[in-house]
Amino acid sequence: MKEKIRIGYIGLGRRGYAIIRDCLAQMKDVEFVTLCDQVPERMERAAKLLEENGKPRPTFTTDYKTILADPTIDAVFIMTGWNTHMEMTKASLLAGKYTGIEVGCAYDLQECFDLIDAYEQTKAPLMMLENCCYGRREMMALNILKQGLFGEIVHCRGGYLHYLPGTELLAETDPSHYRLTEYAQRNCEQYPTHELGPISKVLHINRGNRMMKLTSTASKARGLETYSERHLTSESSYPIQKYNQGDIVNTCITCAGGETILLTLDTTLPRAYYSRDFTVRGTLGMYMEERKVLFFEGMREEIANNEEEFFAKYDHPLHAEYTKLGEKAGHEGMDWLVCRAFVESVKRGVNTPIDAYDTVTWMSIAPLSEMSIQKGGAPVDIPDFTRGKWMRREPIVEGKYCLDDVCVDNETPIM
Repeated sequence: MKEKIRIGYIGLGRRGYAIIRDCLAQMKDVEFVTLCDQVPERMERAAKLLEENGKPRPTFTTDYKTILADPTIDAVFIMTGWNTHMEMTKASLLAGKYTGIEVGCAYDLQECFDLIDAYEQTKAPLMMLENCCYGRREMMALNILKQGLFGEIVHCRGGYLHYLPGTELLAETDPSHYRLTEYAQRNCEQYPTHELGPISKVLHINRGNRMMKLTSTASKARGLETYSERHLTSESSYPIQKYNQGDIVNTCITCAGGETILLTLDTTLPRAYYSRDFTVRGTLGMYMEERKVLFFEGMREEIANNEEEFFAKYDHPLHAEYTKLGEKAGHEGMDWLVCRAFVESVKRGVNTPIDAYDTVTWMSIAPLSEMSIQKGGAPVDIPDFTRGKWMRREPIVEGKYCLDDVCVDNETPIM
């Protein structure tokens, strides 16, 4: 058990800096050895923040391979844009480093298999830092599931429902946002992991169950173009152009256990509020984020907004403790928890709660949905990245941050 871990940190854009500011800079058991970014000013800003939090000043590099070659570094955080994730992650695994990567998608299936090959060659743990797996609602649903109160799960639903043109994709405050290029060039389920991550844990994906096939359909692409025509001027940082990404994408997945999953991408048409639409449907009950409702067989219909009373009964032990301590900043505290999950795994020298097979399976949904859309919504097989091991996996790693079971761990501190 390590008392402190030494990390290399790649990518100091908006998300990369925020994770340091809200989480890692405050963790006394994390030492920054080297920062990597193509913009020196970003590294200087992050170093200053670390020094303000009492941490030693790290070294700088513009070549991420410098971090991978350092034998004193225990773990690597990769916080760059999607188009560089796969190359860097593969290299990090082949260097034998614990690797935590920010959420993102694959571009093709070969990239996914390359990561699995690298993982199986080195056994260096890989974890997607999918913060929504540690959301309070999602973890409460997992706790209820483990108590058998939902009965047998039949269907789950989720989405990334977030109107992005003015705040993300075409925001003048961030004119280099890489995601806009993805919307111009691709047409697929571009952002599946916020919803698919928690759903995968509910359905035991890669541990006794797996996703078999998907079909994906996309509407026409008019939202971003219309927004551009109405709001962009000749002085804008952005061109008025055509976009390929359908405004609404629905992806239906069938599982080996007979369950279905419906994912929706909805980010370019006006909508009233942000939602992940996390929904679990079982033979004895359900949870629905949209109406903030838990419902069990025998209750009267037309119930809504009752989740607060059920937090008192079914809050996951991790969140029950976390709420008393006071949630940290960063997406309702989820950022802190997912970072702690990764850090504790490195300290203990064990596999991560979101492992390499989970990470790659979730990332594969983008190219698979792209294939289905191009074929007019035809079914597409989802590869078994575990290569048969989903039926006979090694025992889970128990602990406070476990996502495959509900574990009570009073020894490991959250803060």
